[in-house]
Formats: sequence, structure tokens, C-alpha cells
Amino acid sequence: MSDNGYRSGFTALLGRPNVGKSSIINALLKEKVAAVSPKPQTTRNAVRCIYTSEREQIIFVDTPGIHTPKHALGEFMMKEAEESLSQVDAVCYVVEARDREVSEKDRLILDVLAQSPLPVILAVNKTDKLESAEDYKKAASVYEEYIKAAAVVPLSANNGVGLAELAAAISAQLPAQTAIYPEDMLMDSTERFLASEVIREKILRNTDEEVPHSVAVLIDEFKSPDEFPDKKICDIRATIIVDRPGQKGIIIGKKGEKLKRIGSEARKELEEKFGYKVFLQLWVKVKPGWRKSQEELRRLGYGV
Repeated sequence: MSDNGYRSGFTALLGRPNVGKSSIINALLKEKVAAVSPKPQTTRNAVRCIYTSEREQIIFVDTPGIHTPKHALGEFMMKEAEESLSQVDAVCYVVEARDREVSEKDRLILDVLAQSPLPVILAVNKTDKLESAEDYKKAASVYEEYIKAAAVVPLSANNGVGLAELAAAISAQLPAQTAIYPEDMLMDSTERFLASEVIREKILRNTDEEVPHSVAVLIDEFKSPDEFPDKKICDIRATIIVDRPGQKGIIIGKKGEKLKRIGSEARKELEEKFGYKVFLQLWVKVKPGWRKSQEELRRLGYGV
């Protein structure tokens, strides 16, 4: 890989829930590395996903959403988001092509960006939902009243349109330097963390509205063939933690069917990611008020 004119650096990914931030990451990297769910606050930690090409390496910091915190978990997520902004070279702010006004959630983000010296690339996603391709400009103009964008890029993560243009626009704002990470690395996270994220995503996809904010996944045991050469499969034991007994019932489902489906979907995806067979055991525990407990949050990896 030539370092002649090469650019690499960190980019914060911001946007209200459901605008397609994780879908953009997954489409760019051509692999599923970010938890994708229609539920808000899917991303809890600032996850680093790495896009590498012959011209650039963009390390996306997929931050938790900027929002008004209501509990200790919310405070941790806001702290992660703010810290991410202090450690990046640029911001990729994702909005929807059909936006015609600024939502309350976007206003919070725009307030933060207005005070930041970082260059902002405005990514107008979901152009596939427009009748006329040029209509993305209407959405862009709504946001450009609040921020001065270094570039505006229309794209559709679902259709793979505009991704190269987005990478080029972000790259132009990064320092001229060699790659920071090895070129075959997609994510700066442990397999253990990845396992908890995959399980959590399957819970979000399979449960009702009242569960998502109140669920965490603790990996109790992770023994892979990489660490234990005599093993042929990866043993994972995980505890799903919820706030209320009713939520436990929802996750387990009738005769345990829902928990079985969550486990089966998670196991299949983990086998694809890790490249070896996975034996996955899941338990569900009720811990009332865990999101408000600093001690419990630390134990679950949300250090505050």
C-alpha cells in the first residue's frame, strides 16, 4: 500500500436514530460490523469500524446518539459521544433525503456541531425513497441553515449508491499519513464485545418496544479455538439482563421459543464472523434499575 498522497484518520458518525448510520458502515465495509436495528440507541459504545482502500483509511467512530440523558446509562452514552468528538478529525452527519424540517433530536446534534471546529460532511441518506434524485438538496438546505458543511453527499446505503463519493469527501478532510490500522482489520473491538453486540441486536430485532432500552448482554464465558487450540468449537455463555420480570417473559417467549430464535440467529451470525462453530448458551436475569446503577454499568462494560 503506497503512502504517496495517502490519507487516514478518525471520523465521528452522527445522526438521529434510524437514519442509516450503521447501514452506511456495513455497506462501505461490505460486511456487517455494526449492530443494525430499527430501535433507537442501538449503539451504546463508540465502536470503531475501519474502511481501508488504496487511497485512504477511514476509522469510523459510530457514537451513541446525542440525546438528553435520563439515567446513568444515558449519561455514559452522552459522555462517549462527546469524548468521541474530541478525538476525531472530521464528522459525518447523516440525515434523511426526505427531511424537510429539523427534529428535536437533530437540534441537539446541530447545537453540538455548531460549537465544534471539526469539518462536517453532510451525508443525505435514503435517496432511493425520493421521486426525483435532485430532491436531496431540499433536505440538505434545511441543515445548512445551521451548519456550514465541508461537503454534501447524497447516497443510498441500501442500494450502495454514493458510497465511494462519501468516502472521498471524508478522506479529503483527513490528515495525509499512512494507514493507522492493518488493512485487513475491520473493527477495533474484541470478539467478546462483538458477541455481546450480535446477541443484543438479535434481541432488539425479536422483541417488542418496551424491551430494547432495558436490555444488556454480559458475556460470562468465551472460549475460542484461537485461545484454546484443543477446542474445535467456540463456547459462549451469556446473560441477558433486563429491568423487569415482564421483559424476561417477552425475551423467553412461549415455551422458550423466542429465546431459542434469538440464540439461533446470533449463533449463525457469530459462526460467519468468527469462522468456526459456536456453542451458545443464553440465560435471562432480572436486575431492577441496572441502568441507574454505576456499579452494575461498570460490570457490564459501560464504564462511567
